[in-house]
Amino acid sequence: MQTASSLMPCHNQQLNNVSSGQEHPMKQVRFANSSSSVPAVVSNSEPSDATTTQSVSQDSLGPQLKLLPLNDQIRELQTIIRDKTTSRGDFVFCADRLIRLVVEEGLNQLPYSECTVTTPTGYKYEGVKFERGNCGVSIMRSGEAMEQGLRDCCRSIRIGKILIQSDEETQKAKVYYAKFPPDVYRRKVLLMYPILSTGNTVIEAVRVLIEHGVQPKHIILLSLFSTPHGAKSIIQEFPDITILTTEVHPVAPTHFGQRYFGTD
Repeated sequence: MQTASSLMPCHNQQLNNVSSGQEHPMKQVRFANSSSSVPAVVSNSEPSDATTTQSVSQDSLGPQLKLLPLNDQIRELQTIIRDKTTSRGDFVFCADRLIRLVVEEGLNQLPYSECTVTTPTGYKYEGVKFERGNCGVSIMRSGEAMEQGLRDCCRSIRIGKILIQSDEETQKAKVYYAKFPPDVYRRKVLLMYPILSTGNTVIEAVRVLIEHGVQPKHIILLSLFSTPHGAKSIIQEFPDITILTTEVHPVAPTHFGQRYFGTD
């Protein structure tokens, strides 16, 4: 017979005892600060002055801005995506890889609860299980590039959409379409938008989610690249939101959507 002392602990377990009714503590990833600003990956036509990046520090943004732990794999993907000579096939391939890394870390920010399972050999294993009550929302069109990466990780997750475009007369962000799960107000939302430039589009999208009852603290923004201004604008408007990205740099690859969908 199996005894209680035969439990196999999960070696990478980082959770405390968390009930489903409690707020789940956010996992720790690399914080953005002036000392860890991502080195410039720019061409001769792009500014290399890092003062803009350094002006936005962890002190001004707090822990709401999180960066994926930087390694050579991520740097290579960032480089290929920024390279103007990259073919569209390679661009999409590398973008999908980077999206998958961001999505995986985004899922790691969502609630998990402890559980015990029985292995095929009859032992008990102490692990964790993903808690339900989450959904994705993509900001059309570039945000749709991240939907498949989310579905690859969560086959049954529900995904809503928001279409926001600049008004031709006022140049302000305007919502043209929004469709969410009917109970979105009870869910934690993974908001997907790969490039944060000014932050205006995301700010408008978050306002729409708030109108549908979603609390900003339950929104995790998944992006690939962000400018200091974009991240700062969003967090100043919504201090409780979480932004997860791979890089903060004064120049964002704004060609991303056109290259990914082949409309450049």
